Amino acid sequence: MAYRSLRPFAMFAVLGLVAAGTASAENCSGTITAEEAMKAEAARYAAQTANDFAAMEKLFGNDLTYNHSSAATDDKAKYIEAMRSGRTKYRTMTPNSDVKTRTYGCLAIITGTAVYEVTSGGQDRTVPLRFTAIWVKRPSGLEFVSWQSTGIPPRQ
Repeated sequence: MAYRSLRPFAMFAVLGLVAAGTASAENCSGTITAEEAMKAEAARYAAQTANDFAAMEKLFGNDLTYNHSSAATDDKAKYIEAMRSGRTKYRTMTPNSDVKTRTYGCLAIITGTAVYEVTSGGQDRTVPLRFTAIWVKRPSGLEFVSWQSTGIPPRQ
């Protein structure tokens, strides 16, 4: 008897999970091209090196997860605040010639290597890294939603 009374609860729980999943994937629309993704990535580099916070707010998805080469992780607000406060300043962000873009419907994955000139905590650093950037096409435009990078050690 208790089993029957749990059925409606279980159904509502499943429907709630489906609705939550739909809401998190809500904004994917259209088809992104490799050219669009690379143009957006270049716009992100320009915004970050110019400290153009309005552009960053527009380019970065609210669901951004930014995994630094140091293994620290930021969300959109924390990442932008580090730049706004001056703790982090990207002086140059230079992708290398090995950058490739793959697209899957409304999603683009950009991989490759780059060299970033960064001032972090008042200390200037040159950071060679291997990265993966993910962009999604949404009704409001392309949004940067994920970054993962690994530092490239010096050659010996």
